[in-house]
Amino acid sequence: MPLHDVGYRGWHGPQRPGGAAGVIATTGIRLAWKSRWLRRVILFAWSPALVFAGGFFAFEQAIDEGAIGAGREVARRLDGFGLFGSLLAESLGGSLDDPDQARRTVWTRLLLAFMRAPQAVLLAVVVGLVAPRLIAGDLRAKAWLVYFTRPVSRIDYVLGKVGVLAAIVSLVTLVPALVLWLVGVLVSPSVWVAVATWDLPLRILAAAAAVTIPTVLLALAYSSLTAETRIAAFAWFATWVACWITHGALTGADLAAASRPAATVGPGGLADPDDPFEDGPPVVVRSPRGQRRLGWLARAAGIDGTVDRWAWLSPFHAQGVVQAWIFGIEKRFAAVLPSLVSLVAVAGASLVVLLLRVDAPARA
Repeated sequence: MPLHDVGYRGWHGPQRPGGAAGVIATTGIRLAWKSRWLRRVILFAWSPALVFAGGFFAFEQAIDEGAIGAGREVARRLDGFGLFGSLLAESLGGSLDDPDQARRTVWTRLLLAFMRAPQAVLLAVVVGLVAPRLIAGDLRAKAWLVYFTRPVSRIDYVLGKVGVLAAIVSLVTLVPALVLWLVGVLVSPSVWVAVATWDLPLRILAAAAAVTIPTVLLALAYSSLTAETRIAAFAWFATWVACWITHGALTGADLAAASRPAATVGPGGLADPDDPFEDGPPVVVRSPRGQRRLGWLARAAGIDGTVDRWAWLSPFHAQGVVQAWIFGIEKRFAAVLPSLVSLVAVAGASLVVLLLRVDAPARA
């Protein structure tokens, strides 16, 4: 009776670039893009870019009409886009006497506000639609029997799934921000503005990476812990909502304490002048004026210079602080360090969980 070799045989034909990880990523992107809801959400995620593009146009129109570089008196006599652009520059901290300095300040703050406020929230929705089924669906369908009985390593599988989610996340964060910078260059008086702002695309890439890496790894870690996509989706949204509420409660408590005119704070909290255990002189805490006036917009654009000491508890707020540092708006590294450590810790822990869980059924 003849024996037939049914094992693997070498392939000597052409291979796709990227290897197994590239095939997993391209296939996953193609399957995810079939979702009508995902296409609608991504299309909606581009709508804030139209508003911010209007801000770029109005600012450059103000420069073209002479509102920037001629002082406040000329700016007050303008109307239309020129007036709006000058008001935008002044509200974002740009100098009306120096067009180059004003352009860098306004562009940077607009890009930061765009990536920090609307896109970060929409990002959570997009990830919640795509990530839960990437690994949980494979566990439920026992697709690991197909993946890991072939010459596909655990690293290839993880890189492929990360590539799927990272590509979709880039459509919400990275690509619109780069398009905004390009719009600013096209509506500016000269294309040499691209040379003067050459570092902004690099900062956009770094800011997008600060959001993408921990977000993608955390979402995939949740997906690898269960075979039910609903549970993974619930864990993802519950994490964002719970951390946001916790941050808001603690920040609100600080503001409430700071609004008391007679309240003084020492190293251990509210100071009692008769307490012998209080070290050092008490410090009066006042609610920052900019925070009361501009609210979330001031924090999104980096205008509010107060230190958010609870930002590290919330992924949304921690990413915003790190992005402000990447764009060069937040220069106090001590204020950035807790948020940076928090994001690195989340990414590292998620990666460990992901590597341990993706092939757990095959090892069992």
